[in-house]
Amino acid sequence: MWEFRQIRTERRSKVMALTLMYITNNPVTAKIAQEAGVDRIWIDMEYIGKDERQGGMDTVKNHHTIDDIKKLRPIVTNAELMVRVNPLHPAAADYYSSEDEINQAIEAGADVIMLPMFRTADDIKKFVSYVDGRAKVQLLVETAEAAANIESILEVPGIDEVHIGLNDLHLAYHMDFMFELICGDIVKDLCQKIKDKGIKYGFGGIARVGYGMLPAEYIIAEHYHLGSSAAILSRGFCDANIVKDPRKIESIFIEGVKNIRLKEKEVEKYSEEEYQQNLDLIRNKVGLIVEAKKRRSRD
Repeated sequence: MWEFRQIRTERRSKVMALTLMYITNNPVTAKIAQEAGVDRIWIDMEYIGKDERQGGMDTVKNHHTIDDIKKLRPIVTNAELMVRVNPLHPAAADYYSSEDEINQAIEAGADVIMLPMFRTADDIKKFVSYVDGRAKVQLLVETAEAAANIESILEVPGIDEVHIGLNDLHLAYHMDFMFELICGDIVKDLCQKIKDKGIKYGFGGIARVGYGMLPAEYIIAEHYHLGSSAAILSRGFCDANIVKDPRKIESIFIEGVKNIRLKEKEVEKYSEEEYQQNLDLIRNKVGLIVEAKKRRSRD
């Protein structure tokens, strides 16, 4: 346990360390993640409309429940418990309304409530009124309409944080790969507008440092370049649905979080020229990934 405490102390001493978020409803994994330094354990209740948007894609489709919040609440003591609810919706025969869902999530112990798939400032006014100051309000920008309306949305009082969701947003813009969004001006412009309002923001997810075609170190540097303060730990970081051994999961989290924090210390010292060089590397790697995807689709 000494190593866990060392990692958490190091993270808290940093001024701008990324808030790391991980999706799980598994009590063992949640405990491992928070002790390794993950800042938020994420219960994902969103399911309405998700299959229609992401059908056929290799994406995470959870359907966590209020019972999962209750199950994790006594365990998650060194991190925040965040709940992504469903898009705003009325009551149906087989599911309660958004207002009831949010009330139940907060009563079960949610520290942060995240709203996906909104489009307008009126959506956010309604959402903020449902939360009613009982938890932090986080918006997940993942529709083209929300991106277009971001200035009016940010005028709504009561927004604590914004996360830019690259998965659904890249689909909304008819792109082939989610990280194409950071190669142009879309994410950059959104970040600037949110920053101008003094609201915390983050975008997308990261895998492990040194792994994959687009390793986390490049994305971490762009987080710092854009002033982001949060990132999701993706399946590329640890897919606990495949890695079943708790000792292996623990090893991945301890080493993985440590490497992210070390990389943060490095990239926070970058000059603007170094950030631009890193962005050029991202653009090159993303271009190769997109081309490979297109070749596969033609074959």
